[in-house]
Amino acid sequence: MALTESNPFPLGTIAPDFSLFDTVSNQIINLQDLKGSRATVIMFICNHCPFVIHVNSKLVELANSYNPKEVGFIAVSSNDVENYPQDSPELMAELAKQEKYPFPYLYDETQNVAKAYDAACTPDFYVFNSELKSTYHGQLDNSRPGNNKPLTAKDLKEAIDLTVSGLKPLEHQKPSIGCNIKWK
Repeated sequence: MALTESNPFPLGTIAPDFSLFDTVSNQIINLQDLKGSRATVIMFICNHCPFVIHVNSKLVELANSYNPKEVGFIAVSSNDVENYPQDSPELMAELAKQEKYPFPYLYDETQNVAKAYDAACTPDFYVFNSELKSTYHGQLDNSRPGNNKPLTAKDLKEAIDLTVSGLKPLEHQKPSIGCNIKWK
């Protein structure tokens, strides 16, 4: 497990558009169809990363609590499935059903979306406002597998709340830390 920090992603950057295969609905879905009217959270995750496994339940809880507030959640897996078959679209669909993901779990086969977002690790979190301008790129919270810190989603929740309220983004945004994206 290679410990990797997220790369900088400048605030105000417009979310790069994409159309990707949703492993649950078996359809190609576009960012414009998935974005929330008040905010959008894009998460780069995968099936096998211990950092993602650690936060899965909190991601489901967050999406369920923010969806009624018109915040869209989108999960993307960009890992190389040839060398990491546990991240295949079929197994992504199984995990999404098992975890009861209330958001699409998209497969970035070409890895072009991860490159467009300069994603580096899983999990990697991005928040965008109603105009799809970046307001946050950072960690969920300080909890990591084995560090005994509570899983609160404090940082991401604060970023979403500020975005939905139209307030100034968090000044201090701590990078996410997790497994590196498995590049081809």
